[in-house]
Amino acid sequence: MESFDKIYHRAAERKGGEQALAYLLSQPLTNAELVNVQNSDVLAEFTRAIFKSGFVWRIIEIKWAGFEEVFWGFDIEKLILMPDDMLERKAADTKIIRNYTKVKTVRDNAMWLKEICDEYGSVAKWLAQWPADDVVGLWQYMKKHGSRLGGNTGPYALRRLGKDTFILSSDVEAYFRGHQLIDGGLMTKRSLTAIQNAFNQWQKESGYSLQELSQIIAYSVGDNRVGFSAENVSESQNAE
Repeated sequence: MESFDKIYHRAAERKGGEQALAYLLSQPLTNAELVNVQNSDVLAEFTRAIFKSGFVWRIIEIKWAGFEEVFWGFDIEKLILMPDDMLERKAADTKIIRNYTKVKTVRDNAMWLKEICDEYGSVAKWLAQWPADDVVGLWQYMKKHGSRLGGNTGPYALRRLGKDTFILSSDVEAYFRGHQLIDGGLMTKRSLTAIQNAFNQWQKESGYSLQELSQIIAYSVGDNRVGFSAENVSESQNAE
C-alpha cells in the first residue's frame, strides 16, 4: 500500500501545488458541531440523496422547496403519523418528483429515525458517537435498518450532513482497483474492510479527516488533473 505522503504529493502536483490542493479540500463538522444538527435535517438529507440516486440532481434541487412543503419540513413526529392514503396523495403531488417507492421512504425512514431519537436523544447524537474507524459499519447499519440508503446514497447523505466519511467515487474506486487493494464487488464485506483499513492507516499517518483523505485520493488519480494554479488560489482567497 502506498504511503499517504506519496499520494499527497502526487495529488498536489496534479492540482498545481500544495496551496491549490488545500483550497480544494473541505472538512466535516466536528462532533461538537454535528450534535446540533436537527432531526428534520437528517431526514431531509436522506430523502434528498434517495431522490437524487439515478435521477438528474439539478431537478431535485430545483424542486426541493416543494419537498420541504409537502413533507412539513421533514418533521419526524408528524411524518410517522401519516396514513397510507395521505402518502399516496403526496406521491402524486406535482411539487415533488412523483415516485411512490421513493416517497414511501420518507415515512419509513422517519419511523426508523424516531427509534434512534428515543434511544440516543437525537439522530445527530447517534451519528456523532459512531467511530470514524468503522464508518463502513455505519453505512451497513443504514442500509440494513433504513430504507434505500445502500450503495453511495447513505455516504453522500452523511457527507452533506457533516459526518466525517469517505466517498467511494469512481476515482476513489479506480485508485483501490489500480493499486490492487480490492478486487470483486466494491460493496462486498471484503472490499469495504480493506478500504476502511487503508483509510484508517492514512489517517494515522496524516491526521486528515476521512473526508479530506477521500478527496486527496480522488485528486491523485483519474481524469481530474487540471486544477487551480497557485496564483488562482491566492486571488480567490484574497477575494473572500
